[in-house]
Amino acid sequence: MSSRGTTLSLFNRYSVFLCCLLLAALSLWLLPRGSAWWPPAVLVIGLSVIGSYDLLQTRRAVLRNYPLIGHIRYFVESIRPEIRQYLLEGDDEKLPFSRAQRSLVYQRAKNASSEKPFGTLTDVYEEGYEFIGHSLQPRHEADPGSFRIKVGGAQCAQPYAASVLNISALSFGAMSANAIRALNRGASLGGFAHDTGEGSISPYHRECGGDLIWEIGSGYFGCRDAQSRFDVARFAEQAASPQVKMIELKLSQGAKPGHGGILPAAKVTPEIAATRGVPVGVDCVSPARHSAFDSPIALLEFLAQLRERSGGKPVGFKLCIGHAWEFMAIVKAMLRTGITPDFIVVDGKEGGTGAAPVEFTNHIGMPMREGLLFVHNVLVGTGLRKRLRVAASGKVVSGFDIACVLALGADWANSARAFMFAIGCIQSQSCNTNRCPTGVATQDALRQRALVVDDKAQRVRNFHHNTVAALAQILAAAGLEHPGQLRPQHLVRRISQTRVQQFSDVHTFLEPDELLSGTVHRFYGNSWKLARAESFAPAT
Repeated sequence: MSSRGTTLSLFNRYSVFLCCLLLAALSLWLLPRGSAWWPPAVLVIGLSVIGSYDLLQTRRAVLRNYPLIGHIRYFVESIRPEIRQYLLEGDDEKLPFSRAQRSLVYQRAKNASSEKPFGTLTDVYEEGYEFIGHSLQPRHEADPGSFRIKVGGAQCAQPYAASVLNISALSFGAMSANAIRALNRGASLGGFAHDTGEGSISPYHRECGGDLIWEIGSGYFGCRDAQSRFDVARFAEQAASPQVKMIELKLSQGAKPGHGGILPAAKVTPEIAATRGVPVGVDCVSPARHSAFDSPIALLEFLAQLRERSGGKPVGFKLCIGHAWEFMAIVKAMLRTGITPDFIVVDGKEGGTGAAPVEFTNHIGMPMREGLLFVHNVLVGTGLRKRLRVAASGKVVSGFDIACVLALGADWANSARAFMFAIGCIQSQSCNTNRCPTGVATQDALRQRALVVDDKAQRVRNFHHNTVAALAQILAAAGLEHPGQLRPQHLVRRISQTRVQQFSDVHTFLEPDELLSGTVHRFYGNSWKLARAESFAPAT
């Protein structure tokens, strides 16, 4: 570059800063002449100080090369997510939920019409497009309130009739007190269940009396001793509550399977400490693995203990599928011991969380549909499917989403983020900052004051009712009366622009007892050989 070009480049980069310096000098000269010069003098002197600091600081190269004007870059970058979400995002861009999905939840939560005029905006010839076959003899719509599933096998003394759609795990601590109140009151109004998340049962879960699924994680919050070990007596005391309808043991979470977590000491308030049974102001750790068992057989014996000490309430476990042989090892342990859980919740890696390492969120764990199909197949292939229920959790928003997971083998669906939208979440993705703009995911008392419990509870009830009603309409159009009648042949996926296939042809479905017969699909057969009831490690 010529010397003239270099000079021009330097002037462009420093022009604003140099102008501020000149104006600052002029302001200082004019100040004695009148007080009217004070406001502009303060402004340009302040900008000059900032520009000088930019030149001298060593952390940001952009500011050293572009004093003052470099701040524009950082400002625009800071508001980029909001600009994209509110002005540039397409209706079907899933980041992670599309505007169309969020709008559907908002409309149903407010009891506003979610009907579409003119025609579909979806490209029905795009690969991956899915639809449900309709019948030439549609049925009358069934009562959505009848879409309940009995959970509890022969070893269960207090079975529970679960709704086909329930609130997935959302812990107090991650959620605000008002968010928990609204969700539980909405569950009470709508007659469906609210999963506590592994943060245990808080006073806010108890206020409104909504049905609870008590989730117990590796930290055993709410039922642990001073050494962080499982405490049978404390568990029995909590589980005896009539509000607790089912017990769910969390083995892994879809968004960060195998990782564990820490609630920093600064966030462990007296309320959270009392709820979880941990010291105030000390890091609250969820280990990556459980300490109460170390083998598939020991896991089932632990579940049996939970069922017994809860008075025979339905007990199950939640997991995101990782190594295929590990889940198969649990199933082999069921066959050997005769102990079966009452339900299994399959969490997909597309599930949400307050915060997780990027690599875990993006690249560890099996997506929900594949995990659900795998669990369903293994249970069918071993003759155990009729003895327990299976639920699915992972980006379930609409009645069609529920229909898809039911067709793949689920008995009911859980949803967390859709219910968060129902109470006001705007997907700002600031859950880990304690600065949630709508008071949903924060412990800031002033911020969560914005969430009005009575109003949002009604929206939770509305969203559930309208979504299950939409499922009833879908079923009626398909000639069905109950969600339990959905089969893989009812759903269709586009494979290419010229081919569509029923789910029954797209996916592999095992026959009853096929795994036990020895003649089985190669993937399932190979993994089955590696599985051992006495250890999670594969056979050598």
